[in-house]
Amino acid sequence: MTAPTQPADRSQAHPAAQAHPAAQVRPAAPDLLYSDVEDDLRAAVRDLLADRCPPGAVLTRVEGEQPYDPELWRLLAAELGLAGLLVPEEQGGQGATAREVAVVLEELGGAVVPTPFLGSAVLATSALLRCDLADEAVAGLLGRLAAGTTTAALAVPLSAAPGGDFPATVRADAEGRLTGRVTSVADTPGAGVLVVPAVGPDGPGLYEVAAADASVGVEPFSSLDLTRPLADVSFAGSTARPLPSADAPAALDAALLTAAGLLASEQLGVAQWCLDETVRYLGQRHQFGRVVGSFQSLKHRLADLWLEVVSARAAARAAADALATGSPDAPVAVAVAQSYAAGVAVHAAEEAVQLHGGIGMTWEHPAHLYLKRAKADEIALGTPGRHRATLATLVELPPPN
Repeated sequence: MTAPTQPADRSQAHPAAQAHPAAQVRPAAPDLLYSDVEDDLRAAVRDLLADRCPPGAVLTRVEGEQPYDPELWRLLAAELGLAGLLVPEEQGGQGATAREVAVVLEELGGAVVPTPFLGSAVLATSALLRCDLADEAVAGLLGRLAAGTTTAALAVPLSAAPGGDFPATVRADAEGRLTGRVTSVADTPGAGVLVVPAVGPDGPGLYEVAAADASVGVEPFSSLDLTRPLADVSFAGSTARPLPSADAPAALDAALLTAAGLLASEQLGVAQWCLDETVRYLGQRHQFGRVVGSFQSLKHRLADLWLEVVSARAAARAAADALATGSPDAPVAVAVAQSYAAGVAVHAAEEAVQLHGGIGMTWEHPAHLYLKRAKADEIALGTPGRHRATLATLVELPPPN
């Protein structure tokens, strides 16, 4: 009798899976339920957003010149401590996990809040956490980010996906000066610090650059999603401080993997709001003497959408739990979540616009903000097709055509 084939060691398929000490142990089934702590965190964030960031305020904000509400960010970052959720307590953070961050992103996605949370508290912070935490520069920057006194942006295109090559568009000379250009960087307008992947004389590395440096060019442009500003960033001999890391490509890839997995929770929040708001509207709207939501064809569409949202929640929670526990299956869970949740968010937003009828097509109704966020998130941190191809490789299946 032939011995059964052993499952592939997926920790070898993706470098980020080896970054966590717990990656050597095969975990139990993921915990998809929310804990009491996570429920309390959700309630606190939701109450604050309902009070300070209703849809009308978001529409007003995106029409202005300032991308974020500084007072709202102060309350989120400093008062609630959300900016330092992933930062260890030794560096002034909360010492939480990806599960708590996922809950926050659900709520931020459900309100399409213009904040630098994804760019600063997730992307940049995750890259810094893979650097040498004993280094004074790294520890100091993490402490400032956790306190909310500054924000950071990871200088990679928003479309960058985990598993790709280390970017080579920025070069560092022997004195640490940076030259080059990065396009479509998220949350750069308003950031105080840029964490820049660059190739230097000794190979790939991460560098800290003050965004206010005169040699740094930040060129914002109008993107589809007005609630997440993008900018092209250029460096012309910019003074930079190297951030010591044993493996800069692995640190960058781990940050992209973490952000991609947690982005699924933001997409879940977008989809859940669209479903809830559409159900509410159809339960109030009357046509031909009947409540519109009583029409059988609309019930079927909403039921199908509800099933998609429930499935997206399971995928997003599995990805967050895998990242939180350092599971060797985290790359698989992230690829599954991004392959599925992105499409669900877009479908939910499209249904919301269509089923709201004429009002759903107006600027005054926030449905268009959710559709734009969903479409922008669909290409952020890797398209669904890219993640499906990655998933096929991880589980040793032929890639999709």
